[in-house]
Amino acid sequence: MADRLTDGEIEDALAGLDGWTLENGKLNRDFKFANFVEAFGFMTSAAIEAEKMNHHPEWFNVYSKVSVQLVTHSAGGITSLDVELARKMNALAGT
Repeated sequence: MADRLTDGEIEDALAGLDGWTLENGKLNRDFKFANFVEAFGFMTSAAIEAEKMNHHPEWFNVYSKVSVQLVTHSAGGITSLDVELARKMNALAGT
């Protein structure tokens, strides 16, 4: 199990995560795409990466928008797994 990050470590990580914020103890980001097909394609690619990591996002999709929340429930907060998945999602989205 990954260790929970300190507040300082989370702040440092967020400085390098374009578009991500900290809300209610979770990393949050809304991704916007041109259409549903692009949004769903992103979710498919992100799901493959998440499965490889055995670390899964909380997410919600409406048409061209994908809202993501990342937290490690077993650690009771944000861990390096959340930061790594956020980076991978940014790369997949081209940001």
